[in-house]
Amino acid sequence: MFCVGNVADALKMSAGNVYRLLRDSGILMEYIVPGYDVLHTFGKDYLVEDIVSYMKEKGVLQ
Repeated sequence: MFCVGNVADALKMSAGNVYRLLRDSGILMEYIVPGYDVLHTFGKDYLVEDIVSYMKEKGVLQ
């Protein structure tokens, strides 16, 4: 998934680890998958910032 790889790069984490964090927190199925069409209209930087911000809001990241 495009966004997982880019978020992983931004966080300096492996894509597998980011995927697990997104999956286990519910962000993947509750936010990314339902918003797939809309999210893919955003630029890469905005998309990464949005997902990282949401991960922090949900307590996945500090």
